[in-house]
Amino acid sequence: MTPGKPVLTIGTRGSPLALAQAHETRDRLLAAHPDLRDGDIVIRIIKTTGDQIQDRALAEAGGKGLFTKEIEDALLDGGIDLAVHSMKDMPTQLPPGLAMAAYLPREDVRDVLLALKPTALSALPQGAIVGTSSLRRKSFLLARRPDLQVVTFRGNVQTRMRKLEDGIVSATFLALAGLHRLKLAPPGMQVLSTDEMLPAVAQGAIGIECRDGDARVLDLLAPLDDAATRIRVEAERALLAVLDGSCRTPIAALAELDGPGANSAMRLRGAIARPDGSELIEIERNGTARDGVAMGRDAGAELKGRIGPDFFKP
Repeated sequence: MTPGKPVLTIGTRGSPLALAQAHETRDRLLAAHPDLRDGDIVIRIIKTTGDQIQDRALAEAGGKGLFTKEIEDALLDGGIDLAVHSMKDMPTQLPPGLAMAAYLPREDVRDVLLALKPTALSALPQGAIVGTSSLRRKSFLLARRPDLQVVTFRGNVQTRMRKLEDGIVSATFLALAGLHRLKLAPPGMQVLSTDEMLPAVAQGAIGIECRDGDARVLDLLAPLDDAATRIRVEAERALLAVLDGSCRTPIAALAELDGPGANSAMRLRGAIARPDGSELIEIERNGTARDGVAMGRDAGAELKGRIGPDFFKP
């Protein structure tokens, strides 16, 4: 490409993980389009409301849109060409005029229990203090260990490790996908099975958003779209949409495929919990990849029918 104005401007949050995801997107674009050079793609950091809130749980401040609104505004006004998101932060409804153009291959979906020494959930001492900003993790943890104390706990890996070393909490949680993308393996990490802690909807998935109908950008992003990730994420988000889920609702879902293609077998698991962990409802559907969205909607409808209007109230 010729020198001058960048061909593409990527919008992203400024956290180390968000930047790692933006750089992965840039590198994949460069690999898919040999005529593009490094300087043709620039990364613009956009500070979101969610990044500015560090003193309380996001559930108290308004939920998932806190990490996307300013970035999506920049897309709509033409300040950026595409946005890179952690899909677990994305609201189920996109603003009019925007579309999910591509999903990168999904990382490991599992959660990690982080303590000074590796330990299982069942081995945490009676009454131990566990830190997390995730209402899902808090609720699902209390459903299995009601004796534990859960406190709001935010910050990057290094911050959390310092708080562990200072004895503020006995343990906390992280997403394994984020550790992999940051090439981190902190001591004291114990990977939890999805049976122990079902992940957040779309955990481990990176989504790339652009203006709907922007043929130039859509064409550039087309080679990056991973079909299996799209199928899985859309099934999980269909379940979430029926429940009108956000960071303020403890909802988990995981779709798994046994191979590529629309005829692959799909297993979809979902779960919801009361915020205090006093009730946990789990559900499972089995079918094929081509029916993933329908399976998600059906599972979400059943879960919705099994709870009352005050289920998610503290």
